[in-house]
Amino acid sequence: MNQEKIVVALGGNALGKSAEEQRELVKQTAVPLVDLIEAGHQVILAHGNGPQVGMINTAFDAGVTPYMPFPECGAMSQGYIGFHLQNAIREELRRRGIDKPVATIVTQVVVDESDPAFENPSKPIGSFMTKEQADALAEEKGFTMKEDAGRGYRRVVPSPKPVEVVEIETVRSLVKDGQVVITVGGGGIPVIARDSHLEGVAAVIDKDFASEVLAEQMDADFLIILTAVEKAAIHFGKPDEEWLGETSVADMEKYLAEGHFAKGSMLEKVEACVKFARSKPGRKALITSLDKAKDGIEGKTGTIIRL
Repeated sequence: MNQEKIVVALGGNALGKSAEEQRELVKQTAVPLVDLIEAGHQVILAHGNGPQVGMINTAFDAGVTPYMPFPECGAMSQGYIGFHLQNAIREELRRRGIDKPVATIVTQVVVDESDPAFENPSKPIGSFMTKEQADALAEEKGFTMKEDAGRGYRRVVPSPKPVEVVEIETVRSLVKDGQVVITVGGGGIPVIARDSHLEGVAAVIDKDFASEVLAEQMDADFLIILTAVEKAAIHFGKPDEEWLGETSVADMEKYLAEGHFAKGSMLEKVEACVKFARSKPGRKALITSLDKAKDGIEGKTGTIIRL
């Protein structure tokens, strides 16, 4: 197997909905990740934070403590998810006799303040509430509140596209030094660059798009986006359902244009993978499940996308 530089994007839902659940789940998560490291690959780990940042934000919104801005909630989620992940990976490395440091970087990601997403907040966060509660919160704090699938009202924030990772040079230095780095947690803390100042904004960056930008900036060979299924599919759930193996950027772009992938599920994963595979000859992207990551890199399974 060729030794490659790999960015792995781990879904936030795979980490559990409480600190206790997460602490146990990451022990299982660490095993296939350390398989990649043991095989000699340079692994940079990114992760989602949807349930976790929602939990933190809900706690503060409930008035348990003074109000905490949303970017700070994102930073908190990066810290405690990274704490659990780095300890689990370190323990698994040591169990196998591998002496390799693991570090989490609290990571900011620049977004463009003219991104059209800021005109149409769409990403729900926090708890459900009645219309009366939502109207009161919108008036008190200026939040945008929307009805969510008949289950009540929730706050929504923009989901702008990532532009660049602020701490990229720190990540590069650590990876060059042979360390395992956990970064762009939850897509990174969204910031707008104003001269020398970085201003945090209440927004959510899709972790797959942020992982793709990270992979480009790190000049990675492989972007792996881990999900609940072994492969992506077209005609999903229909009689002519087809699970995709190795495929081209051109074919995936055709499937995207035909609307085969659901928004908020597989669509963003496929878009990120296509963007990375198109960015430079030789780059590959893989969509598969966590337990199949090593087999996917070896070309045995998963949806592999290349030019």
